[in-house]
Amino acid sequence: METIQATVDLPKSVLVACRTRVKELPKLVKLSFVLKIYREGIISLGKATEILDVTKWEMPGIPKDRGIPLNYDVEELEEDRKTWKMLEK
Repeated sequence: METIQATVDLPKSVLVACRTRVKELPKLVKLSFVLKIYREGIISLGKATEILDVTKWEMPGIPKDRGIPLNYDVEELEEDRKTWKMLEK
């Protein structure tokens, strides 16, 4: 996947508010951004999975743990059914 880099200026107090370290901040900002655009329906669960580089099985728990409902449509259900059928063989 081709990537871009974005720079964001934040006050140092955000580290205390988020209970995080400087080196963990990029991951937190990326996660927050991806979850925001997922919640708004701009990207699918599959695209969020790809961007965050987590497994298809880990991803549903990430928004759920943050109180974000899953945007799970029929197309994604059919894709999961195909995967399960392949795994059953």
